[in-house]
Amino acid sequence: MEACLNAVARKPKTAAAGPRPAGKTAAKQAPKVSAKSAAKVAAKAAAPARTAAAKGRKPELPEASAVPLPVETVVDAVRPAYWDEACADLMKRDRILRKMIPTYGPAHLVSRGDPFVTLARSIVGQQISVKAAQSVWERLVTLCPRLTPAQFLKAGTDQLAGCGLSKRKAEYITDLAEHFKAGSVHVNEWSSMDDEAVIAELTQIRGIGRWTAEMFLMFNLMRPNVLPLDDVGLINAISANYFSGEPVTRSEAREVAANWEPWRTVATWYMWRSLDPLPVTY
Repeated sequence: MEACLNAVARKPKTAAAGPRPAGKTAAKQAPKVSAKSAAKVAAKAAAPARTAAAKGRKPELPEASAVPLPVETVVDAVRPAYWDEACADLMKRDRILRKMIPTYGPAHLVSRGDPFVTLARSIVGQQISVKAAQSVWERLVTLCPRLTPAQFLKAGTDQLAGCGLSKRKAEYITDLAEHFKAGSVHVNEWSSMDDEAVIAELTQIRGIGRWTAEMFLMFNLMRPNVLPLDDVGLINAISANYFSGEPVTRSEAREVAANWEPWRTVATWYMWRSLDPLPVTY
């Protein structure tokens, strides 16, 4: 189902790079990391970091197993109303995002706009590589070109599995289609419900856990402050950008992300970009 996650003194990777902005110290701008976290890493991190540096390479990170699918051309894609404000605010308070955000120019989060398709694509993308997920989705589009719940139900689990889905994922998508066709989910009310209420309703559907529900909040409802801590790509990016490639815990990632509120969706999107420059969508 869902993707599971999991230097000398924990200095952010870029702490020594470039001059400090006038009037502000690096300590004020860098995300706060607890003394406990710093002490833990200080005891173990020096040797691996020096070894990697001596060989002239970056520390290796575990391969991401669940990240959004590659972006397609989305007709009439709308820039989120909050995007520019969020980017400006994040660049003021986070030195790493200040350098990162301009690198990707006008690219931004885009929404497909169809709740069923967003959720179906999220299920396809669980625990497989980006390339494999895209290949499976393309075969599903060939089988069910209208991408409606009724068409997926008509195809049935055997034909869906024949597109490369596991039998379990085929059952999950069928169950999702049944919920939509029966009207047992409050699709028209989601836009007015708070994040946790939407997550609570979505996770009642087979195959949808918190990670998939959070992808829906980000890529369909375009909520600005979602932090998907179960997303291995986000954790890897925080490790690479803030901890010199050293493994980080969910608690440490949450501490870094506290500096991103109320724009954690936007910061997460740029963290993904730091691992794969290609914009993504569901």
